[in-house]
Amino acid sequence: MLLEELKDQVFKLPPSDRLALVSAIIESLQDTLISEPERSSAIRRMRGLLKTDQPVSTDEEVAVMLEERRVDKYLE
Repeated sequence: MLLEELKDQVFKLPPSDRLALVSAIIESLQDTLISEPERSSAIRRMRGLLKTDQPVSTDEEVAVMLEERRVDKYLE
């Protein structure tokens, strides 16, 4: 089964079955050990993604962004 076909099938499942599937996937991933060099490399790449030339947002700006996100999520 291709990934896209699997995704299509997953969205047809009831929410409780999807949660059970997520739980099973997480359990399967927890059994897979990530080697230390892979983890370090991933951390370095993620830090690079966080770099920006823009100034850090103020608490007020963050509060406005969170409120906008909540409005988008719950009222639309």
